[in-house]
Amino acid sequence: MALRRAVVLGKGTLAVKIANWFLESADYDLRHVVPVVPEPGWTESLSAWASTHGVPVVESGHWRDLPRAAGVAKDGTPGRHDLGISVFYDKILPAEFIARFDRLLNLHNGPLPRYRGVSPINWALKNGETTHGVTIHEITRGIDSGPIVAKLEYSIYPEFDEVADVYERALEYGWVLFRQTMPMLDRIRARPQDEAQTTYYSGMDKELLHERSGFTRELSLRT
Repeated sequence: MALRRAVVLGKGTLAVKIANWFLESADYDLRHVVPVVPEPGWTESLSAWASTHGVPVVESGHWRDLPRAAGVAKDGTPGRHDLGISVFYDKILPAEFIARFDRLLNLHNGPLPRYRGVSPINWALKNGETTHGVTIHEITRGIDSGPIVAKLEYSIYPEFDEVADVYERALEYGWVLFRQTMPMLDRIRARPQDEAQTTYYSGMDKELLHERSGFTRELSLRT
């Protein structure tokens, strides 16, 4: 059986771990990584990892520069990659990009359908939540609105947790969720999100976060 063609988009330690999982998989061929550009200096570099391991990198970091897969699909369209996964990628992926994949997933740092959009951890702590989560969902034309493949929820403690604390916890839980989901992926029927439970925050809402705008409250109050 031919290896499935995979692409990883995103940034940081979790994106590197997931890319490495595909690299070592007996079922997938990691064709490209698409890093966030510029890459943040406070976390592991996806492009540096890829260069070290001989994985092609889309240097611009833009989805439009990802080469199409070779060949032609059964319906006559240009070849598609079998699977793509976004791990904290920073651009909205349009329909024309989604169509380049048989399946395109996103790992989101929130318990969808709640906390769609940006800074989900910051908002959960700002709102005094005692639980948070990570979600793997299919990417559709909406923002974090696609059917849910898998979700894991965990405790948070707004009385003493900083955003940095929950973020590190989210990376660990995201890795667990990914590893446990992948062996079952072909058998999972994604579930539509309950729109009645939706909450959403955009980048324009950031000024309302106040002391929760950064990784720690102390640093937020200094800026």
